[in-house]
Amino acid sequence: MTISRRALLMGGAALATAATARDALAWDGPLYDLAEGTEEFAVASDAYVFGYPLVTMEYTRRVMTNVAATQAMRAPMGTLIKARAYPDAAFRDVTAPNADTLYTTAFFDVGAEPWVVSIPDMKGRYFLLPFLDGWTNVFQVPGSRTTGTGAQTFLVTGPGWSGTVPDGMVQLKAPTSMVWMLGRIYCTGTPEDYAAVHALQDQFRLFPLSALGKDYIPPAGKVDLSIDMKTPVRDQVNALSAADYFTLLAELMKTNPPALKDAPALERFKGIGLVPGQSFDAKALDKTWDKRLPQLSFDRIMLHFKFSDGDVKDVNGWGYTTKAGVYGTDYLQRALITAIGLGANRPQDAVYPTSLKNKDGKTYSGASRYQLRFAPGQLPPVKGFWSLTMYDANMFFVANPINRYSMSIRTNPKLEADGSLVIYIQNESPGADKEANWLPAPKDRFNLMLRLYWPDENDPSIIDGSWVIPAVTKVG
Repeated sequence: MTISRRALLMGGAALATAATARDALAWDGPLYDLAEGTEEFAVASDAYVFGYPLVTMEYTRRVMTNVAATQAMRAPMGTLIKARAYPDAAFRDVTAPNADTLYTTAFFDVGAEPWVVSIPDMKGRYFLLPFLDGWTNVFQVPGSRTTGTGAQTFLVTGPGWSGTVPDGMVQLKAPTSMVWMLGRIYCTGTPEDYAAVHALQDQFRLFPLSALGKDYIPPAGKVDLSIDMKTPVRDQVNALSAADYFTLLAELMKTNPPALKDAPALERFKGIGLVPGQSFDAKALDKTWDKRLPQLSFDRIMLHFKFSDGDVKDVNGWGYTTKAGVYGTDYLQRALITAIGLGANRPQDAVYPTSLKNKDGKTYSGASRYQLRFAPGQLPPVKGFWSLTMYDANMFFVANPINRYSMSIRTNPKLEADGSLVIYIQNESPGADKEANWLPAPKDRFNLMLRLYWPDENDPSIIDGSWVIPAVTKVG
């Protein structure tokens, strides 16, 4: 089985979880017969899947904002976080890091009033600024593809807001009070380019509308010592009892309302007492479901890898999805992407094919040599950029003598005489004459990820399947 973009992002082992899910299907016994076989249990499980993104976003928000002042990739609510450099091989905080874009991000709440986001003239530099609602939908995505790279100012408004948008601002209507801005700015990683991107990041502005025209300074955050800052978010969510899970979900839905298209599902969920805008009566829930309902429901989510009905594709050993960022009523897909790749972009902005095994199902090993060959004229058809990143078995960068963690056109590889591009994927150097095309691998198992930013909608595209990702082949 091949997983898609950013597997293990939140600290869990997706493949191991999927294996657990398969084992769960074989489990049988009285509880299975009496509980899971009932319509009420099925409705409760569907409700769990439905709410998984919102509960996960809330736990993510708590962890990322539970600081008094900015610390690395954490900051209080309404305060910008600015990543200043790419991680190296010693970095172990987040799996599947990238060496292509620097993040500029923040959580803020638009329930009480709108917030202003101002960005400078990016001077033609590629960037995207997706805004996610509490249900993980990318409701707006300013950036090079959609709004250009000039200076822009946005007013992010919450549900039901009906005020006047100030001159010079573009309104972005958030469907929920919770908003996560997850901006990415392209950077080559040289000292000169770091300085240029830092200068741009420092011109970003984020403040409530009431502070317009004032010298706004974000207030210090309040640290809640009861919040678990060490356990991965996904593990925290999965550990919630059914009663605690639905109690929190009901409270979150008061300020983060479901969409109108969710009405049929919500009508079903009334059967277990889950009603938008109302608190949840945990006593009405069968106590025997407290542990088993979350377990089986999460197993359903992870099994969507294998039984996705096309939501997850497998081509030449590359697993990927083009159904992310906007989900409609595909609640299983939305929950799956939440579990393995929270913050995923719309496919028009980025697709992330991942390869854990070659097309024959064999795991990659640095004991062998491999090649990835793009035929003449068949480089990834993107308007933004593409890269191929090397990860070890745990999805971290691989230490190597040339400090190269990814390959792309910006690393200046050499083309073959016929115009093809061959990338040498191996532990030892392929020789000085080929080192420009070398992506260093560890001595043991490794994984690969392609990043395809802004797939070209005019040329053959990975989105519609007309551009096919070549297989990684073993040499010798």
